[in-house]
Amino acid sequence: MSDVLGITPALDGAVLRLRLNRPKANIVDAEMIAALDAALGKAEGNTDLVAVLIEAEGPHFSFGASVEEHLPDSCAEMLAALHALVRRMLEFPVPVLVAVRGQCLGGGLEVAMAGHRIYSAPDANLGQPEMMLGVFAPAASCLMPERMGQTMAEDLLYSGRSISGEEAEQVGLVDMVDPEPEAAALAFAETHLKPKSASSLRMAVKSARADFCRRMAARLDEVEALYLNDLMSTRDAVEGLEAFLAKRKAKWENR
Repeated sequence: MSDVLGITPALDGAVLRLRLNRPKANIVDAEMIAALDAALGKAEGNTDLVAVLIEAEGPHFSFGASVEEHLPDSCAEMLAALHALVRRMLEFPVPVLVAVRGQCLGGGLEVAMAGHRIYSAPDANLGQPEMMLGVFAPAASCLMPERMGQTMAEDLLYSGRSISGEEAEQVGLVDMVDPEPEAAALAFAETHLKPKSASSLRMAVKSARADFCRRMAARLDEVEALYLNDLMSTRDAVEGLEAFLAKRKAKWENR
């Protein structure tokens, strides 16, 4: 067990539960990303596994990524690590289920969207607020249109606003709303996945997601380059991040 990530088996070892363990914010920083990536990397070879459940300790799934790590001196390393985690989740050999409560924002929502199925509490709060800081959400720019369609994805990506779990279900961002999302995810795994052949399930997942994973890998490379080479060379992107850290209002110069 990592200091930031709880790791426990469930359903007689058929499911691996990974619990973000730095409440209340559960920030998706370099340490959390590394812990998730390592746990998933180790679990890939478990041939008895039928699902992974990612959940969180405390009232909130995640307030998002570390703003400090988005600054020019560290953002390349941060994005590379986060996008490697996203790729691992997208290509994981068995379904990755995500249970969301409270705030699920920014990098936290990007991690959730990299899962195969999202279970949300009805009063959860999901959004990509990066535009409030003068930056955009690279992984979400790829994943969100796939989940909820281009029009609604652009609404959230441009406005930075959040929506409830109930609205997120209506527009396709989450797969199921339940007051107990962890229990709902486990019930799905127990009823629909555990009775199946784990080896055949792996083949079904690989077959269903092959084209999707190829497209997402290419798109992640594109948006990462746009973020690092173009966005971070602008004055306003750095201003927005620095203003947030200084707890002051950003002064945009539109350049």
